[in-house]
Amino acid sequence: MPRRLRPAAAALAIGATTAALAATPAQAEPVVPRHAIVVCQSASFYANYDSAGGPTGLKRTLVYGNKIGHTPGAHPVYNGWAASFDFGPNDWGYLRAECIGGYDSW
Repeated sequence: MPRRLRPAAAALAIGATTAALAATPAQAEPVVPRHAIVVCQSASFYANYDSAGGPTGLKRTLVYGNKIGHTPGAHPVYNGWAASFDFGPNDWGYLRAECIGGYDSW
């Protein structure tokens, strides 16, 4: 009899683990970016950041005062390149972190 109980106990444990994992969301909720502006005279805005080669896919150049979004601690910064949201055409990209400022100014 003990042999029959072991598979049943194992199946019960696997079922409980599976149910717990299914109840946990696979991703964190998206974070709405904080309102900020470009504080550099001009800032290159790239489509992607490649850890081996740096930013790739220049989208456009942003100028001082462009309305952007970035939430420190929630949106990634890779080697000084910050994931940011350009509120002009409403798309994500990367620009230098030091060019982001004026948080909550608009």
